[in-house]
Amino acid sequence: MGIVDLLPAVSLCVGGGVLAYGSPHAEGIWQGGALDFAGGTVVHISSGVSALVCALVLGKRLGFPHEPMPPHNLTYTALGAGMLWVGWFGFNAGSATAADGIAASAFAATHFSAAAGALAWPMFEWLKNGKPSLLGASSGAVAGLVCITPAAGFVQPVAALFIGAAAGVFCAMACSILKPKLGYDDSLDAFGVHGLGGTLGAILTGVFATRAVNDVGKGKLLGLLEGGTVLGGQLAATIATWVFAAGVTFVLLKVLDATMGLRVSQEQEVEGLDITQHGEEGYIFT
Repeated sequence: MGIVDLLPAVSLCVGGGVLAYGSPHAEGIWQGGALDFAGGTVVHISSGVSALVCALVLGKRLGFPHEPMPPHNLTYTALGAGMLWVGWFGFNAGSATAADGIAASAFAATHFSAAAGALAWPMFEWLKNGKPSLLGASSGAVAGLVCITPAAGFVQPVAALFIGAAAGVFCAMACSILKPKLGYDDSLDAFGVHGLGGTLGAILTGVFATRAVNDVGKGKLLGLLEGGTVLGGQLAATIATWVFAAGVTFVLLKVLDATMGLRVSQEQEVEGLDITQHGEEGYIFT
C-alpha cells in the first residue's frame, strides 16, 4: 500500500469530506461523521465488498468446493503475514502524518490487535476442529490488522487487544461457517477478512474511541463507552461504503463483461492461467 492509498483515509478522518467526523457536510444524514484513522472504510470495507461482488459475478472455480484448494506454500503464507504485520505499522502509525504521541499510540494499538487476532483465530479452530493451524494464526494476524485500522489512532492498548481478538473469532467464523453456507468462492477470503473485518473495525471504533488518546472532537466525547455518539456516524459510513462499493463494482464488472469478458474458457482454466495467459510456469519440477 502506497501514499495514494493513504490519502483517502487521511481525508476521511480530517479532510472535511462528506463522511468525515466534524465536517459540516456530515451533519444530519451522516450522524455527525465517522472516524477512520487509516482506511478501514475506504480501503478494507470497499475492497472486501467489491471482492464479494466479483466472486458472485464471476462464479466458482472449477472443482470448488469439492476439490481441496489449500495455499500452495504455507511457508510463504506465514512469511507474507509477517511482512504485512511489519508493513502495517507504516500506514497505521504513518496516518498520524507526524512522529508524535498519536503515531506511537497507533503503532502500539496495531501491534496488540494483530497479536490478539493471531491467537484468537487458531484458538477458534482448536475449539471447532480440535487443531490450531499456522494458516489460522496468519489469517488471524491479518484480521486483527484490518480491524484495528480505522481505530488505531483513537483507542487504548487494552481496547486494541479486544478488537483484535474479536476480529480473529469473527473473521474465522465468516470464513469457515458463513462462506460454506452461502457458497460463494472467495479464494483469498478478501470478503471474510477485509470486508467483514473492516466492518467490525469501523463499528468498534465507535465503541472504543476515546478523547484520552486523540481529542479530535476538541473536548467532545467520542466512543460509546465514554458516553459519545460517534457510533452513529460509524454505522452511517459503513452502510454508505457497502452500498457504494457493491453498486459501482457490479456496474464496472458488467461493462467489462460486455466489452472484453471476465472469465477464460474452461479449457484454459484446466490448463492453467500461467501457461494460457503468460506462457510460463511458476513451478517447473522436471
